[in-house]
Amino acid sequence: MSATAPFAGPSPIRRPVAAAALLAALVSLVFGLLLAGAGPASAHAALTGSDPQDGAVVDTAPKEVTLSFSEAIAVGDDSIRVLDPSGKRADTEAEPRDLSEGGTVRYGVALHSGLPDGTYTVAWQAISADSHPISGAFTFSIGAPSETTVALSSQEAGGGPVGVVYDIARYAAYGGFVLLVGGSAFVLICWRGGASALPMQRLVVRGWLTLTAATLVMLLLRNPYTGSGKFADAFDLAGLQSVLDTKPGAALVSRLLLLGAAALFIAVLFGTYARREDEQERKDLTFGLAVGGGVVAAGIAATWAMSEHASTGIQASIAMPVDVAHLLAVAAWLGGLASLLVALYRTPDIGSAAVRRFSAVAFSSVVVLAATGIYQSWRQVGSWSALTGTRYGQLLIIKVALIGVLLAVAWFSRRWTGRLTDTAVAPSGGKKKAAEENTAPDEASDDVAPERAAQLARQRAVLTATKKKRIRDADPERSGLRRSVLAEAAVAVVLLAVTTMLTSTEPGRTEEEAAGGATAATAPAAGGPVNLSMPFDTGGQNGKGTVRIDLDPGRTGSNDLHVWIDGSDGEPMDVPELKLALTLESKDIGPLPVVPNRLAEGHWTASGVQIPMAGDWKIDVTVRTSDIDQVTIDKNAKIG
Repeated sequence: MSATAPFAGPSPIRRPVAAAALLAALVSLVFGLLLAGAGPASAHAALTGSDPQDGAVVDTAPKEVTLSFSEAIAVGDDSIRVLDPSGKRADTEAEPRDLSEGGTVRYGVALHSGLPDGTYTVAWQAISADSHPISGAFTFSIGAPSETTVALSSQEAGGGPVGVVYDIARYAAYGGFVLLVGGSAFVLICWRGGASALPMQRLVVRGWLTLTAATLVMLLLRNPYTGSGKFADAFDLAGLQSVLDTKPGAALVSRLLLLGAAALFIAVLFGTYARREDEQERKDLTFGLAVGGGVVAAGIAATWAMSEHASTGIQASIAMPVDVAHLLAVAAWLGGLASLLVALYRTPDIGSAAVRRFSAVAFSSVVVLAATGIYQSWRQVGSWSALTGTRYGQLLIIKVALIGVLLAVAWFSRRWTGRLTDTAVAPSGGKKKAAEENTAPDEASDDVAPERAAQLARQRAVLTATKKKRIRDADPERSGLRRSVLAEAAVAVVLLAVTTMLTSTEPGRTEEEAAGGATAATAPAAGGPVNLSMPFDTGGQNGKGTVRIDLDPGRTGSNDLHVWIDGSDGEPMDVPELKLALTLESKDIGPLPVVPNRLAEGHWTASGVQIPMAGDWKIDVTVRTSDIDQVTIDKNAKIG
C-alpha cells in the first residue's frame, strides 16, 4: 500500500477536515491489519502429508510414494523423484499421477519392484497456484535405516542467480507500471499542459519501456526460475511452450498485448492530445483517453491479480478485483508523486492548481489503499501470531511503518501546497517584459541569414528557460515543496521494494497452517542432538540418582537413544527396569513407548526411535530400583 501530499487547498475549514480524514484512514489501516480472521486459506502451497511419512520405517517396499498438498499445484515429469541410498532413481520416472479427490490434493509416483532395504530420499518441486515455485525433501526407510549418498542442492526453488534476476525484473515491472499509469493519470487529471512537456513524456515512455522489458525478461526466465535454475534454459522452446500453458505465462503474454494498446494510448496522449487547442475537442479527447486508458490500466493490473496471491485462497472472486483497485491506487499515488517531482524539478510551468488537484487525487488513493489493504491483510495474515511470528507479517509491519513515514512527510508537503502561488512562475510584468525582449531581435531578423536567425532563436529559448528556472528556484514555497516531494519519493522507492518482497513471500496465514498441520512433512527439520539430565529419587534404599539421555540426531525421523544412570556417588548404576515414553501434547500424539536394551552397567540404548514431527516433546522416564520402589520423572525437549 501506499500516498503524497494527500491534502489540498488552503481553506482553513477544509484543512482540519482533511487532516482528520487522513488520520482516521491511517488508524483504521493499522488496526485493520491486526484483525484476527478465521477459516482456511492458502497461497503458497505446502506439503501437508506423505505416504510413507517422513522418517518412517516400513517392512516392505511400497508400490508408490504419494504426497499431499494444501492447494492445487502444477507438476512436471521430474516434480517428484525417489532416490535409493546410492542416489539412483527408484521411481519409474513417469509424470506424477493426480490422485486428488474431494478437497484433497495428492500426487503419486510408482516405484520399481524389488527395491532393497535402506533409506530412500524423496525430493519434490512444483509450482503453487499463486505462481511461486516450492520444493522440499524427506526420507523413509525400507527394512531398516541405512547410510545414503544422496546430496540434494541446498538452493531453494526459485533461488540462485536466476531467482535474483527474476526478482529484479519483478520489482522493475511494478516500478514501470507505477510510472506508466501514474504519469498518464497525472497528465490527464492534474496537469493537462504536461502533455506538451518533454520531461513528462520521457517519464511515461520510460515507464512503458521498463514494464515491457521486465515482462519479457520474466517470460523468458519463467522456465528456469521454476525448474533448472540455469540461464541457458531461458531459450528452450519446449520450456517456453510449457510456460505459455500455465496461468502465470498466460498473464505475462496478456500483459504484453495490453502494453501494445498502452503504446497507442501514449502516442495519442503526447501527440494528438498535446496539439489540440480547441477546448471542446480537447475535453472530448480527455474523456476518451480516460476511459480507454483506465480499461488498459485495469487490464494490466489484472495480470498480477489473476496469477499471484489474490487468485488463490479464500474469497478469490473478491480478492482479485480488490487487488486491481489496490494496484491502481498505488500507481495513481506513487506514479503521480514521481510525476510531480519531475514537474517541479524539470519544468517551470506547472502551477499551483495542478499541485492541488494531485493532492486531491492522492488523498482519494489513500482512502482506497486503506480499505483494500485492510481486506488484503486480514486475508493473508489473519491472526496476531502470524503478524508478528512470520516473515510476511513482519514485512507487513515494516510496510505500514513506511506508510506512516510517507504520510508524515506528506503533511509537510500539504503545508507547502497551501502556500503555493503562481506568481513565482510569471511575476507581474515579467511576461510583458520578456515578450518585449524576445521581439526586439525579430525586428532586425530580415537582415540576418537564416542560419543566424535559427541560432538566435535557440539562444532566446535557452535564455527564457534559464530565466524561468531562476525565478522558479528563487521561490521559497516551490523550493520547499520540491524538497518535501523528493523526501516522499525516496520513502516511496523503499515502500515499493517492500511491497514487491511481499508478493514473493508466503502469506502468514498459510505459513502458520502449514507449520501446525498434524501431518506436515516438508523437508526434514533441522535439529541437533538432545541432551537431558534428570535427577530422581524412588524413595527406597539407594533410590537416588541421575538419568542422562542422548537423542541423536534429534530431529524428525529415526533417532538413536542412549540412557545412562548414575548413582548418588556418580558411579554407573544398574536398575531392574527402565522405560521411556514420548508425548507431543500440543498435537495429542503419544505417549509413544520406548523400551531400551541394556548395553553395559548403567547404560541402555535403543535404535530407530521414531519422531513423527517436530515440536516440544515431553520425555517421561520410569525408573524402578526395587520390587516396590519406582518413580516417573519427565522433562520437555524441543526436537526438530
